[in-house]
Amino acid sequence: MTQLRHDDGSDGAAGDGSPAGNADDPGALRLVPIGLVRTSMATKVEAPRQPAAASAETARIELLPNRNFEHALEDLAGWDYLWVIYWFHLNEGWRPKVLPPRSTTGRKGVFATRSPHRPNPLGLSAVRLERIEGLTLHVRGADMVDGTPVLDLKPYVPYTDAHPDARSGWLEDAARAAQAGTPPDPLGAWQVHLEPLAAAQADWVRQRTGLPLRERVEATLALGPQPNPYRRIKREGEAFRLAIRDWRMRFAVDGRELRVLEVRSGYRAARLATAEDPGIDAHREFINRWPSQAP
Repeated sequence: MTQLRHDDGSDGAAGDGSPAGNADDPGALRLVPIGLVRTSMATKVEAPRQPAAASAETARIELLPNRNFEHALEDLAGWDYLWVIYWFHLNEGWRPKVLPPRSTTGRKGVFATRSPHRPNPLGLSAVRLERIEGLTLHVRGADMVDGTPVLDLKPYVPYTDAHPDARSGWLEDAARAAQAGTPPDPLGAWQVHLEPLAAAQADWVRQRTGLPLRERVEATLALGPQPNPYRRIKREGEAFRLAIRDWRMRFAVDGRELRVLEVRSGYRAARLATAEDPGIDAHREFINRWPSQAP
């Protein structure tokens, strides 16, 4: 039995919020969050699937007060990258076999993947540390949703954490099947090119909403065009469609190059006409600027 608590450290835990054992069950574990992740991504479908696809995403890790964490943060500012250990709090249950987005040969055992659907829903991501202000860590490359409980922080130590010659399991089999790629990415990055219209639209979205749409598109499609619900890619006629938050990108495949043709609003026409959702005004302005992109 593993418990995850957000309280003040009572109910059997040490008074400073540190984890404690369960006297009634010596084999039990109790995990106490040390803080929360704050990002602009509220749902699982909005979050990138790996930190590499979130290189442009900024986030804050807000540590809880009155836990002596001010002292625990000393000497951390000298590190460029951190390991963040966290809890997949939106997941329910787990799956012994899953279908990773990059698998070309069917389902894999969950322990051979980075899937969040695990017996204990623990996540591990390396993020870039930009600065520390009090109990708040400003980071880049976070692939976590808003409100994610953080369990621990550790420095990323290049000489011991990086093993560029390590085998990559079933990813290497997929690479041989695709006849492409060498470490560190066995499948090799796809070339992503935004056509002038798509580039102008992505830049407009960033200026209007702050969403780094171009960077998210390039990072996501660099992993390939394979349709997959986890990556929100679907086939659309002779082309493909990628969804990032409430925007849709239409792209085509030309060999190992992916050409992003245009950006569209993800709202249906009826919602654009009547809804008062936060942020929908940007979509109305987008349609006014590019009427041909109306749904």
